[in-house]
Amino acid sequence: MLTPTFGYANDFDPALVPRMKAGDPEYAWELVTMFPVQGEWSEEEYLALTDSTNRLIEFTDGTVEFLPMPTFLHQVLLAELLRFFTAYADKHDPAWVLPAGLRVRAPEKKFREPDLVYLRKASKSFKGDRYVDGADLVVEIVSPDDRSIIRDYREKVAIYAAVGITEYWIVDPQESKITVLTLPEGKSVYAEHGIFRPGETATSKLLDGFVVDVKACFDAAKA
Repeated sequence: MLTPTFGYANDFDPALVPRMKAGDPEYAWELVTMFPVQGEWSEEEYLALTDSTNRLIEFTDGTVEFLPMPTFLHQVLLAELLRFFTAYADKHDPAWVLPAGLRVRAPEKKFREPDLVYLRKASKSFKGDRYVDGADLVVEIVSPDDRSIIRDYREKVAIYAAVGITEYWIVDPQESKITVLTLPEGKSVYAEHGIFRPGETATSKLLDGFVVDVKACFDAAKA
């Protein structure tokens, strides 16, 4: 667990505490000063924090970012995708198919927690204890807020390519589409394999023969 250490922030300033109404619960705001300020978290402090909570938290250049709590729709979609990828791996491609919570380390002091990580068992170089240094394929399910849209469609496209993750699936229930990006050999920028909508079958370039019925996938989450 993370051991709070005094001295990260300046002395506690009561003026910074949000004004409370009479009868509101009283919080121990001084606890905030026991943790690093944004921009000053170390990788080890981030890892210790995420070891001690089940919240999804990502890390960039000394800053921690708490991800939105997943909705019911998000979790049902994730369960469907886990089922599809696991069934494929069991029959055709020995792999670990893991839900959110596994940290993926990226270059330039970044950690991400994809919604789904596909790790071929032959790719032992990825495997670590507290995090992995890469993956064969990752999936992100887009939340409806603007920050999540930017994060999944822009920021993580660059980050996962830099890590060398071969394939990135962006599952967007708001737009009812699945975008599949692939990393050409020797390249550091993704190419678009396809954008698949209801009535179409999403395919993978990495996983030969793997398909997802887009309509059935999204319909299962609405049932």
